[in-house]
Amino acid sequence: MNAVVRVALPVPLPTLFDYLPPLDGEARTGARVRVPFGRGEMVGVVVDPAADAAVGATRLKRIVEVLDPFALLDDELMATLAWAADYWAGAPGEAFANALPLALREPRPLPATGIEAWALSVQGRTALDAGSRKGGSAALLDALRHGPRAADDLTAALPGWRAAARRLLEGGLVERIEFGDAALPAPSAPGPALSDEQSAAVAAIGQGFGAFRPYLLDGVTGSGKTEVYLALIERALAEGRQTLLLVPEIGLAPQTVRRLRERLGVAVEVLHSNLAEGERARAWLRARDGSARVVLGTRSAVFTPLPHAGLIVVDEEHDPSYKQQEGFRYHARDLAVFRARTLGVPVVLGSATPSLETLANVQAGRYTRLVLRGRPGASQPTRVQIVDMRAQRLDHGLSPTLVHAVAACVERGEQALVFRNRRGYAPVLLCHDCGWHADCPRCERPMTLHAGRRRLVCHHCDNTMPVPSACPACGSANLSPQGQGTERLEEALAERFPEVPVVRIDRETTRRRDAFGDILDGLREDKPAILVGTQMLAKGHDLPNLTLVAIVGVDEGLHSVDFRAGERLAQLVVQVAGRAGRASKPGSVLLQTHHPDHAMLHALLRGGYPAVAEGLLEERRLLDLPPYSHQVLLRADALGRAEVEEFLAQAHAGIGDPGDLRVAGPMPAPMPLRAGRHRGQLLVEAGTRARLHAFLRVWRQALAGLPAARKVRWSLDVDPIDLY
Repeated sequence: MNAVVRVALPVPLPTLFDYLPPLDGEARTGARVRVPFGRGEMVGVVVDPAADAAVGATRLKRIVEVLDPFALLDDELMATLAWAADYWAGAPGEAFANALPLALREPRPLPATGIEAWALSVQGRTALDAGSRKGGSAALLDALRHGPRAADDLTAALPGWRAAARRLLEGGLVERIEFGDAALPAPSAPGPALSDEQSAAVAAIGQGFGAFRPYLLDGVTGSGKTEVYLALIERALAEGRQTLLLVPEIGLAPQTVRRLRERLGVAVEVLHSNLAEGERARAWLRARDGSARVVLGTRSAVFTPLPHAGLIVVDEEHDPSYKQQEGFRYHARDLAVFRARTLGVPVVLGSATPSLETLANVQAGRYTRLVLRGRPGASQPTRVQIVDMRAQRLDHGLSPTLVHAVAACVERGEQALVFRNRRGYAPVLLCHDCGWHADCPRCERPMTLHAGRRRLVCHHCDNTMPVPSACPACGSANLSPQGQGTERLEEALAERFPEVPVVRIDRETTRRRDAFGDILDGLREDKPAILVGTQMLAKGHDLPNLTLVAIVGVDEGLHSVDFRAGERLAQLVVQVAGRAGRASKPGSVLLQTHHPDHAMLHALLRGGYPAVAEGLLEERRLLDLPPYSHQVLLRADALGRAEVEEFLAQAHAGIGDPGDLRVAGPMPAPMPLRAGRHRGQLLVEAGTRARLHAFLRVWRQALAGLPAARKVRWSLDVDPIDLY
């Protein structure tokens, strides 16, 4: 039988596709090709250029065009993606598509990889000397005073500079230039002297350079984990090697980029979803050709090519945002460890609150744990106090103890953070006369009141509707918001402290690009302020004048049915508390609760996160829950409940005799209706990964062939972190 070209296409099907070789050009493994698919065309990646055809050549279509004369994805990435698609039970085409920036999934030639830079023209120099420009234009001219600067450097120094650049370009005052592979040189700045703990960690990891070894850098907040990363990156650069540094949130990227560039004196390529697609593709290609020596990115950057790999770092490794929750459901932390093994380089997982999975790997001897317990520059340990809300008269959910602590803080000229992990004004709008409350018709869950926008918003499906002037059920005007979100706390605190800036930081106030960074920059001054924020503020941000953290809403995580809730609450409390007292001023933390005697809160007070984690791990071991067992969750949704129940019943029957597997369900999802679709699930657990995947490879194929599979949307989630 004739050889054919096997191609991965970005479709949610568990198969590869065969095509006849192109009439012009050679289809190489890892190259992009344009192929006919259905009534249109798609861009795919060649997986095997000489596969044995499963059907006759007359039934196959021919590759239309070879887009790359060489392998865009190297052998390591091809093998990694094939492994990942198998491990996370993903469609292989979706796995391969994830590895490419969006601009490279289009049937276009590769963009040039030169580095964009801007410089003054002769007229621009004259305008600068004359001071004839104002505002952003004057700032950009001044930024170019000493010579050309890379666009990335300008973005870090002058957010929003491109609008001024367009105006000046039209006037002939600046010019856009492009450099080759070498980045514009930048001065490097020496870092602070490392503490003994930091030096020991750098030395231990440095000894492992050139070989695979996973390390957990377990450091309390403010202990200087980033300085350890920087010292290790400097070592990789000295050896001519590349470093990949992953961060969980886009909000952490700008400050980290600035710090890396100031210290290292090299270009730092950035890969995340807020970048223009052309910019992202060029950065990816520079990493592929080896000219990008330091790559910083969020979850999807784990697929960056690293031909000269030397080090991989995953900061805040416990963060759930490393897990992709739609489509190809990979976990970037676990994939980073796998890539490090394949590439033969050390991988550093850093966190003040390591995940239980990582701690279990330490216990099993698979990971090496390095501990940072000191806080360089901090005057003394942060003091934690439990505030008993019982029998206290609350003001918008704030206890007198909390309000008095905030008042004392701002009177000292310091900053306080009131943390509430719920945005909006109030989670419920209630009629006091008849009991009606505003529910989302598509989810049957309460809609959150956003007073500033005068809208009710469903935080599950983003459905919005205007706030009614009267109760739709009884006509009463006695509608009352129940509970507190960040918007309501901001209002209450601004009324209570009219002379102090009250700054709210949540998804609503940071929608504009660079808004988050601008707000944080304004708070770095040594002036009093009150912050009200969600989990966006929980990690990685250094505010030296912030000395008080008050956490509202602790109780919501104490009695959840989710077995991961305790771990997440402890991590959140410790991460948020770590924002206080990071500089020379002592910090304090208030935990406001109706359950002051709860065992987990007292474990946090006595032994911090390590004590809580140890207790939770023992619970998981006794109950045979992850990380001591391994799960796959089958989710299904449809417009009708009957279709979901039929599919899950067939899926359950397809398991047959489960043997040593444990099966839970079929059952409704914890949220049975979302966005108008009925939802159900089936959970399968095994004692070992090998047992789970041996079962899963057979079951997955059977699921695709079920008669009811075409009536629902279904997905498999291996190692789920959210059973919702």
